[in-house]
Amino acid sequence: MEIVFANAKLEEACNHFNVLQKRYGERQAKKIRQRLDELRAFRTLADVSHLPPLRLHQLVGRKAEFSVDLVYPYRLILTPAAHPAPRKSDHGVDLAQVTAVRILGVEDTHE
Repeated sequence: MEIVFANAKLEEACNHFNVLQKRYGERQAKKIRQRLDELRAFRTLADVSHLPPLRLHQLVGRKAEFSVDLVYPYRLILTPAAHPAPRKSDHGVDLAQVTAVRILGVEDTHE
């Protein structure tokens, strides 16, 4: 799957481990890089596991935003890169049609 980033600062951090490590610490930086590599290996968003360790899930109250687990309590927030996101007949996001994602950031979604 193709990965794009919401902004240049986030792209810089995710593409340079030393910047990522400075921002999030070594353990979280390693997990972020691991998740990005895993996402790149999938063909579509539908191929990403809804079970741990990735645990892809749509965020409640956010249109077409999803997350995958990092080091608890943080999540990697992403959305389909295509705008508008491909939809199914029930108006949900058609994950099988999502071949590129936009990384929005890293956050604790429980706050």
